[in-house]
Amino acid sequence: MPQEQPASALDRILRTAPVIPVLVIERAADAGPLAEALVAGGLPVIEVTLRTSEALAAIQAMQRVPGALVGAGTVLDPAQLRAAIDAGAQFAVSPGLTEPVAEAAQAAGLPFLPGVATASEIMRARDMGLSRLKFFPAEAAGGVIALKALSAAFADIRFCPTGGITMGNAHAWLDLPSVACVGGSWLAPAGQPLDFDAVRRRAQAAAALRRP
Repeated sequence: MPQEQPASALDRILRTAPVIPVLVIERAADAGPLAEALVAGGLPVIEVTLRTSEALAAIQAMQRVPGALVGAGTVLDPAQLRAAIDAGAQFAVSPGLTEPVAEAAQAAGLPFLPGVATASEIMRARDMGLSRLKFFPAEAAGGVIALKALSAAFADIRFCPTGGITMGNAHAWLDLPSVACVGGSWLAPAGQPLDFDAVRRRAQAAAALRRP
């Protein structure tokens, strides 16, 4: 059974900015300029999903950008976690929660944000000493109404909702006291040409969002 993870390890990351950009990077050459645009726009915490062959190289490049705090997302097993750590990831995010990944993250001392969508999954996370969780897929799992109801039963848990979050609805999530920040892919949408000036402007708008 994993030991309890201090909440402060993730709180520093989750409270840095109201939005964590969730990125799918196809070309490692884009990683440095993309991180620079996000940091310049006020969003220094960046999640690079391990969905492409370039993801680990992108993490390596981004973590060299001054001010960037780069983590690995879509971590599915301990081997991916170790590869992310070797690439310089400063935190890890998973779409779900399994003991092998949680134990590996805690053994490595790496801040870890596992995904949950139900009361039973939140209770399992608490049993594993985890109190900072990713609510995923946020909109598909019931949206703001669902998380508000869950939060009433778990006053000690703080969430980072991800999945279906946009600039248009982010404020509704951030209005919940249980929400530390949100994850969003709208800053640099996958499959679209990268415009770093546009990314910086979107980051500035996202960074200005208010939290309770």
